[in-house]
Amino acid sequence: MKFQLTAPCHFGLESVLSSEIRRIGGEDVRVSDGRVTFSGDESILARANICLRTAERVQILLGEFDAFSFEDLFQGVKKLPLEDYIGKKDAFPVKGWSLNSQLHSIPDCQKIIKKAMVNRLSEVYGISWFEESGPVHQIEFGIHKNHCLIMLDTSGVGLHKRGYRRNSVIAPIKETLAAGIIDLARVYPDSALYDPFCGSGTLLIEGTLHAMKIAPGLRRPFAAEKWDFIPAKIWQQERQRAFDLIDRSASFAAYGSDIDPEAVELTQHNAKQAGVSSRIHVEQRDVKDFAMNEGKGVLICNPPYGERLLDVQEARKIYRTMGKVFDPREKDRFYIISPDEDFETYFGRKADKRRKLYNGMIKCQVYMYFK
Repeated sequence: MKFQLTAPCHFGLESVLSSEIRRIGGEDVRVSDGRVTFSGDESILARANICLRTAERVQILLGEFDAFSFEDLFQGVKKLPLEDYIGKKDAFPVKGWSLNSQLHSIPDCQKIIKKAMVNRLSEVYGISWFEESGPVHQIEFGIHKNHCLIMLDTSGVGLHKRGYRRNSVIAPIKETLAAGIIDLARVYPDSALYDPFCGSGTLLIEGTLHAMKIAPGLRRPFAAEKWDFIPAKIWQQERQRAFDLIDRSASFAAYGSDIDPEAVELTQHNAKQAGVSSRIHVEQRDVKDFAMNEGKGVLICNPPYGERLLDVQEARKIYRTMGKVFDPREKDRFYIISPDEDFETYFGRKADKRRKLYNGMIKCQVYMYFK
């Protein structure tokens, strides 16, 4: 069975995700803002969930059409072959969003879509009432400028939930965003990765998973595993494939530090949960005492920053300290995340390249130093 699949991602990571999708065998790859659409069979659907590092989730694109009225929405949904995916007893809740469109009431859109689905499935199955006691098939809609996408979520819990981060410090970086920055920084199996503001260890753990080719979804379940139209053996085969690809011969090592002893303890705990604690070395240390080991290194960090003036002033003091202790030796590369447009002034060096990204709702830049 061939599916049209779509995967939302952080704004700014579309090119990273599209490359990932091509590497796992996705076809007909199309990029739009915050989303990459592609095609593939049951194996690619399972592989995308298990292996993609920067996708927020994997959805089946059931259909798309223009909807200027509720009648357009109703008829557009009713034409979709919903019975190919949803059985008589399956649950099919509806949620979604609308932006810059004539249909702007989310509750009303939900009701119309649900009504159209029930109408279609009633005709197909010859029943008037659905008990919805079976596996959940979450329907998601997105309406932008009167163009509607109807999707079926295959992931369940968002893909950033790898299963290793039970707890986190204040303002952690999302796993999918961390993975995207790791990819941009070109972390390799023989790299030495550093993070002097390790927090809950997300950058270090994602760097280790990337370098050792450990699939991020290897240890977690997905909604589509409970569905009848995807055989269980597909998931078994794809997990085995991902397991076989792990590079245990990699010489990669990660070094983290943080001024907060709780952050150090949390990083160690999360690294253990992720199964990579042997590759991650972490200690309590102030950034002013930071130093890299001999040999080439990649430093990636998300230093503290705040919205209030006092926090910004404190953050800028830290940037000045970073500029003094991040010694640009030959072959070392630095990737620093900050929302401060004046970061380079306080750090003391102009970046070789900058890239816009969003950390949650905060617009940031990745300041890249690699020359």
